Amino acid sequence: MADPELLKKDLFGEIRLCDGPQGRCIVRDAGCASPWVRWLARALMRREARALAALEGVDGIPQVIRLDESELVRDYVSGEPMHRAKPVDPAYFRQTARLLRCVHRRGVVHNDLAKEPNLLVRDDGTPAFVDFQLAWYSPGRGRLFRLLGWDDIRHLLKHKRSYCPQHLSRRERGILASPSLPSRVFRTTVKPVYLFVTRRLLGWSDREGAADRGAQH
Repeated sequence: MADPELLKKDLFGEIRLCDGPQGRCIVRDAGCASPWVRWLARALMRREARALAALEGVDGIPQVIRLDESELVRDYVSGEPMHRAKPVDPAYFRQTARLLRCVHRRGVVHNDLAKEPNLLVRDDGTPAFVDFQLAWYSPGRGRLFRLLGWDDIRHLLKHKRSYCPQHLSRRERGILASPSLPSRVFRTTVKPVYLFVTRRLLGWSDREGAADRGAQH
């Protein structure tokens, strides 16, 4: 059995690629997070586990293998992050839209699809989503859920605009031109702080930080 491969290490702990009894798996270890943010690392880990549990059985979504106080173990999804695969086939984006609708029907918004590495092109060309730390499970799917779901859709369409803009429909262009209120508030209040922390303190760009997480297939 191969030794674990360290994919990422930061204030929130470690992410490792391991071989287990059920095959390759991803281990998110919050137990080795910095003491002052360990509570947050564990909260994000539980948040991810809740979302993945709600999506159990959905093709294209990692499945939870084990959760304890300090570790979340889930299966490994083989594929390439979007920014490496650069999908230009409109069929990929149709399939991704179907996957997103399924995720939303299960009461989950991803909340981090703006980052290309969180979308995979699997070995057979079909899509998968990873990194559900910021996902929100809300079985009632109320107004806030619908607003956040709208932004999930817009982020997917932004990627489609990047790789095959000629296949955007008029309706899709209209969606791109209509950010939700939470999105507008985020851009003016939260995002400047986020950029300061990630770029000045942690030293990565949006894509670089996401690329680390994108290795968590």
